[in-house]
Amino acid sequence: MKRKILVTSALPYANGSIHLGHLVEYIQTDIWVRFQKMRGNECHYVCADDTHGTPIMLRAEKEGITPEQLIARVAEEHKADFAAFHVRFDNYGSTHSAETRGFSEAIYKKLRDAGLIEKRSIEQYYDPVKQMFLPDRFIKGECPKCGAKDQYGDNCEACGAAYAPTELVNPYSAVSGAKPELRNSDHYFFKLSDPHCQQFLRAWTRGGALQPEAANKMQEWLGGEGENKLSDWDISRDAPYFGFEIPGAPGKYFYVWLDAPIGYMGSFRQLCSQRAEDSVQRMATPSPLAGEGGGEGALDFGAFWDKEKAAQEKTELYHFIGKDILYFHALFWPAMLEHAGFRTPTKLFAHGFLTVNGEKMSKSRGTFITARSYIEHVKNTEYLRYYYAAKLNGTMEDIDLSLDDFVAKVNSDLIGKYINIASRCAGFITKQFDGLLSSVKIEQVKFDNHEKLISKNNKRHYGPDYSSREILEKTLPLFRGWLNDIEVNYEARDFGKAIRQIMLAADVANVFVNESKPWELAKLDTQESRDALHWVCTTSIELFRQLTLCLKPILPNLATEVEAYLNIPSLKWADIEAMLMSGHKINNYKHLMTRLDPKLIEAMVAANQESLKPMTEPHSQQRHAEAQQHTPSSPLPAGVGDFISIDDFMKVDLRVAKIVNAEHVEGAEKLLKLTLDIGEAKPRTVFAGIKSAYDPEKLKGRMTVMVANLAPRKMKFGLSEGMVLAASGESPGLFILGPDDGAQPGMRVK
Repeated sequence: MKRKILVTSALPYANGSIHLGHLVEYIQTDIWVRFQKMRGNECHYVCADDTHGTPIMLRAEKEGITPEQLIARVAEEHKADFAAFHVRFDNYGSTHSAETRGFSEAIYKKLRDAGLIEKRSIEQYYDPVKQMFLPDRFIKGECPKCGAKDQYGDNCEACGAAYAPTELVNPYSAVSGAKPELRNSDHYFFKLSDPHCQQFLRAWTRGGALQPEAANKMQEWLGGEGENKLSDWDISRDAPYFGFEIPGAPGKYFYVWLDAPIGYMGSFRQLCSQRAEDSVQRMATPSPLAGEGGGEGALDFGAFWDKEKAAQEKTELYHFIGKDILYFHALFWPAMLEHAGFRTPTKLFAHGFLTVNGEKMSKSRGTFITARSYIEHVKNTEYLRYYYAAKLNGTMEDIDLSLDDFVAKVNSDLIGKYINIASRCAGFITKQFDGLLSSVKIEQVKFDNHEKLISKNNKRHYGPDYSSREILEKTLPLFRGWLNDIEVNYEARDFGKAIRQIMLAADVANVFVNESKPWELAKLDTQESRDALHWVCTTSIELFRQLTLCLKPILPNLATEVEAYLNIPSLKWADIEAMLMSGHKINNYKHLMTRLDPKLIEAMVAANQESLKPMTEPHSQQRHAEAQQHTPSSPLPAGVGDFISIDDFMKVDLRVAKIVNAEHVEGAEKLLKLTLDIGEAKPRTVFAGIKSAYDPEKLKGRMTVMVANLAPRKMKFGLSEGMVLAASGESPGLFILGPDDGAQPGMRVK
């Protein structure tokens, strides 16, 4: 049956540009939405700019404009970047809207009436120069744990410690530089510690709405039965503040994280209003419904957000988010919705972070790349859509954009495999058959005159003993046999696995072309060879159509160009069962995609690379502060090595490993041979110097931690493919490290 689906992505903050890290989420979401629409489901995708908070207010003040002017300008920039990457929203709104204000006030009042809002006096830092209370991130000072200077008021970026702003040593305002004062102020709290909230969240987080690793993290935050680890949530901020004033509380404003997720509701309400207006216009001037997958008529807001109506209508609600905001979406947001009488999300889909060349994005290395910079230098945004899709799966694992691999994969897969099929066969159809596809059936094709041109020994795809006819007859059914798996993987957001299957199909299609050798058939001047040539090229074009259909959620713009070339309507998922009709006329072939030039990537990185400036130049104080975050002033304890940066640490890929087997190594006094499962297709072999401490039989089945990206080392006993971690000290003993219960092979240790 046709599903009714509402999809959202996290709201980008209106205080900065969209960068390649942001795009992981929006591309992932857009691919899934396009797939649902291709299947004929009613699927709506909404988003909005997150526009409130102190940073917006201060930036607007610095630029000499109003916050409203700032967020309007940034919204246009964001929308242009998303459009360039073919991220297609059904509505893109703003949290600074009448709709979001209305829902924020309604939810607040319902929580208040349910006894879940409490007013308390709290002590917090106040900037006497700017005459404003300071959010944690606008207070800086020395870390109370390690002494690092210029650290924020909530956590230290040097040692990772978390603390309250009042614990900072020598605090100062990041806004004015003044020494802040402690003052009391009344704040409003959402009582997450209330037993009703606790009970609901324990059940909801275990009810299947979260990925397994996310559900485990929530239980860690919630604590066990009988525990009450959740603190009440401060949902108010003091004036001056850019946001919505709390009803009945002059000078108090909703904290940005209260109204940000409510922005999903506000944006969808805008879409419902637009559809209602469109319906009125269509009644006055009838016209065909537009868009893929239907769903362009009037929309019922309640069917997607009202608890009872959503259950009756069987509507689905999915949030795509980064794992860094899981806390807000998996605890605060569902608790707000539940106790205000709204439906909760069907599922939250959290993804990991993006690294570039194995490291955090860096301005100094030129890898902190904005969407606009990519557009200006590389231009073809579908290259990145494809590469991200090839890396994405349904987990929260981080993905890496290796720039060299990016170039190689695009050129190998898209140009060398996919586009190659059409470019090798299209010319024959155009020049020799006036663009008309073959009406000859395979049983009518005679292979006698070119039997020698087709190998009988293609073991990789067909087996050793197939005749040329059997090779050709087997190709199309082989394609159709994979489609169910590709569909399942799209639904599960395992786009990487779907692409591997699609590229395997592309390999088969290329084998088909190679084995059929249309360029040789064209040289044989007989009617039989001409019929065979026509049939082979027609079949190749049909294989290309099917591959295009499978890739369309990822490469929507290219698919549109292919549809125009093939002279066919917009491809739907159900079209996989159809075939291009005999006698169908296709258009002249034009180059659909060119190879990605590595020089474009080099130019983009160079353009984004910040040169290190002398300390006397403008902004040197800020740069000095940034450097201080990684150079703590207090000495290290005796015996500890030199300080390293977080970037250095992130280079080491630590993985949870299961010891599948352990055995003695003949001729080795200290080594054991370990076979380790780290979630890869093939276990790894590691030679570890732990023979003196462990009986190999007692190691089997244990979990440990290994360095997964250590260069393999050739030893006389064999190749060692990593290193297990163990602790030792001055006293005798060697102790391999083990993760806590629940850790699975392949999980990354951070």
